[in-house]
Amino acid sequence: MFFSGFPRMIGLSFFPRLSQLTIIGQNIEHIDGLECCPLLQELWIVQCHLTEISGLQNCLQLEKLYLYENKISEIKNLDLQVHLEVLWINNNCITKIKGLDTLLDLKELNLADNIIEKIGHSLDPNVNLQKLNLSGNKISSFKELSQLARLPRLSELALKDPTSTPNPVCLLCNYDTHILYHVPSLQRLDIYDVSSKQIKEAAESAVMKKMMYYNMRVRTAQRKLAETRLSLIERKKTLSQSPEECIKTLTRALKFVCTLHKIGISQDPATEHKVHAKIEALRKRLKLWTRRLDEIHIWYERDLARATNRMEYTVQFLLMELESVGNIRLEEGCSTDPWFTSCCDLLLSRFSPSDYKTYGITDIRVNRVIRIHNSALRLCFEDKIHRLLASEDLSSQNYRRQLEYLFYIVDPEKCEKDETLQILQEGFKTTEQQKAMGKEGAIPFSNSLSLNEQSRIEYTLRQTSQGHTKHSMDTIPFRHGQVNVSKVFVGRSMPIRDGEPVDRSNYPGVYSVYRSVETKHRSKTHTDLESSPRRRQWFVFDHELVLPEYIIYYEYITQDKDKPTLLSHSTDRDPSNDVALDKEVLNREPVLKPQPKLLSLDDKILLSVARANVLSQITVLNLHGNSLSNIKEISSLTALRHLTVSFNEFTHLDDISHMPNLEFLDASFNHLVTLEGLRGLGQLKQLDVRWNKLTKVREDTAVLRKHTPALLKLDTRYNPWNRPEAVRMTILGHLMNLTHLDDVLVAEEEAAEAVQMAAGSKINQASLLAHSRTKSDRPRTLSLLSTAQLLYHLSPSPWGLGKELDQDWTAKITTLNLDNKRISKMINLSKLVNLRWASFNDNEISKVEGLDNCLKLEELSLNNNSICTLSGLTRLHCLNKLSVDGNRLTSLDVSTLDGLSSLSFLSAENNCIASLHGIQRLRSLLELYIGSNQISTSRDIYCLKVSI
Repeated sequence: MFFSGFPRMIGLSFFPRLSQLTIIGQNIEHIDGLECCPLLQELWIVQCHLTEISGLQNCLQLEKLYLYENKISEIKNLDLQVHLEVLWINNNCITKIKGLDTLLDLKELNLADNIIEKIGHSLDPNVNLQKLNLSGNKISSFKELSQLARLPRLSELALKDPTSTPNPVCLLCNYDTHILYHVPSLQRLDIYDVSSKQIKEAAESAVMKKMMYYNMRVRTAQRKLAETRLSLIERKKTLSQSPEECIKTLTRALKFVCTLHKIGISQDPATEHKVHAKIEALRKRLKLWTRRLDEIHIWYERDLARATNRMEYTVQFLLMELESVGNIRLEEGCSTDPWFTSCCDLLLSRFSPSDYKTYGITDIRVNRVIRIHNSALRLCFEDKIHRLLASEDLSSQNYRRQLEYLFYIVDPEKCEKDETLQILQEGFKTTEQQKAMGKEGAIPFSNSLSLNEQSRIEYTLRQTSQGHTKHSMDTIPFRHGQVNVSKVFVGRSMPIRDGEPVDRSNYPGVYSVYRSVETKHRSKTHTDLESSPRRRQWFVFDHELVLPEYIIYYEYITQDKDKPTLLSHSTDRDPSNDVALDKEVLNREPVLKPQPKLLSLDDKILLSVARANVLSQITVLNLHGNSLSNIKEISSLTALRHLTVSFNEFTHLDDISHMPNLEFLDASFNHLVTLEGLRGLGQLKQLDVRWNKLTKVREDTAVLRKHTPALLKLDTRYNPWNRPEAVRMTILGHLMNLTHLDDVLVAEEEAAEAVQMAAGSKINQASLLAHSRTKSDRPRTLSLLSTAQLLYHLSPSPWGLGKELDQDWTAKITTLNLDNKRISKMINLSKLVNLRWASFNDNEISKVEGLDNCLKLEELSLNNNSICTLSGLTRLHCLNKLSVDGNRLTSLDVSTLDGLSSLSFLSAENNCIASLHGIQRLRSLLELYIGSNQISTSRDIYCLKVSI
């Protein structure tokens, strides 16, 4: 039916065997009368006035449906059309792709000339889709096109069909390369034949080179962080040297005085009073130096966190560039760049010291400026401006007058990093999205730094007062900040009316509204540049009229410009004065006379020190402050309950074993490197091992768990642990009876959490089910993550809750991601015979083992563990990618390398490798990362030459 005069679908009941129906150019608004046509296979209702898809519930045999050039705004009511193979709903008003989940047989889909901006996961169920037309929509992001990689049979794709306007993404650089890499099954892209093998290989090669380039840049950023960490550690050591020496001297004296007090060396009340006074004075000085040491540690943690945050931002920026194929680029400025200087001047012009007078802030310093290049957002912004210029009586001169560079006001309670990255990629949220988040229906900006910072400062001070921030000891906890500078077209604007919500509906005909803030106590300094218009808070209604252009990182300067850091208040006094005060306290009466140091023990000495007549009567023994390195002689002291061996030369405690009555042991201020050797201390309740050289928390905790079952109090502070951030939870997870750890009461909730974490640190059925996947193909995505990490994050777990497991379920596992699980041993992997991709990063693994049956393993990542040798990999002939960064390798094991005939990628950065000998045996090697090692001779370069 293609002549006019058919406003309603009637009379179809006379055609019960109808298989094809075509209606063109009618005034039909609803689909009616198809209840009597159950055999209908092809339906055309085009160039009509349909507003929705409906009335098809009885057409269960429908295979082809054409509804183009109507007024349909939503795809719905197609759940029953499971046999549908062709669907055309182009030239409608559709904004979202949805409602296609049940159409598993769909082969051709035409959604051209709608208002679609995102693809998302909406087409994932349509795995049989072969032809897709999305031309004439508003897709502007490469990230959306990457979603099409999940359509394995897609052979024809149109995004800029000649009959439609191209999507904004089609105007970006590397559009074709991006599509061809992510959808290798394509035979036709837009109007071009792309079936040639050479075309696909060119795209693959281009992407591989891009990924190698960005991989190197990411590693450079990570290497820079490692160098910064080493520099901070060295400075921390230098700053800590004086406090540590003072703490040791004062502690030694305190222990001696306390010993004198306990044994009652004098009953004279006056002397007793002096002893008490000296003890209190020593404790006071110790408290001061301990606080000083804690401040240094907080300074170190804060500066390291800031450097880490900067590195993470840099890495995210690089990954954003990679994923957008260079259409989003973040350029770091320097003082020679004119735009860098302009940004600094802009920030200074909008900073007024008088606004910060109460905080003692006198100036501001710019630390870093990032310039944002987002081609898609710029095209959108310029297109919007051109449309406004065309539709309104607005000259280019007037247009420029209405452009402002404004500071975006962030919500301090939201994650600043997430919001910043979202803005850089996708721009600002729409007013509808703002309102859905409970915010005002506009994007907030300001032309004043103090206005922009007000909410952040208040939030940070509130958090600090509640002890929720590491900057609680900094006089200016909000010292470091960042601001997003955007180009904003404010257009027609007006002041906000009192009591009226900021919403477009309340201000028709304007693009933005503003609230003026009166300037108070404005001082005449270099900031007189700000004598421009009054300070205002702006609210912009249209997100397309805002273009993010710069990110400025800055730091507030206080009155004491030379000491802006956390340490200022602890270094503003003369160190020699503190040392003099220590000496004054140490020289108070009773003055401790130098005692001869014991180098060895015998029965006579033991009786003398313990002031006892018989060895079997000794219950308390104080050997503090000697030069002892072994004490085998105490093995006969079976009644000993209290033992102090602090300030000696012990490296191990092998001699302190099988003492069934020992309850207290103080071995602080020694040179202990391990607790291995402690045996049979069944009654030990308190152990002090502060100020030693312990590094392996898991091994030492295992010793205590086995041989000190009654332990209640443990102090492990001031040891150079390998992973200091994990020490407390590791100890609590294994020593479940502890009541105090490091002089802090153990809460029930903390203990329960630690036990739960410890249970998850073993490779067992539960951890395999939780962290494995069964996908057989690597995702085609521009990501530098390993395949194991990618599949773990992108794919749902195949093992449903309560789902019965097959007998051979382990044989289905292809992917295993056990990063950061505190695993110490690689066990229970023998049944993973089809494992292809595995990651064990950030654990406590010391030996590569358990992989002998994983012969299909292609990628293995073991970064940041404690591995000393690569033995255990010799049978993995299929392995083509190996990463062992941040371990303790000293060489490349030649016998192991001989078996890795397929290895094309090897990364062994940040180890202790001194030679590249053996690398030439890797004939398939394409990528080698070996930075931050101990290679010192140019002779090793020859090994690489042979390998090449």
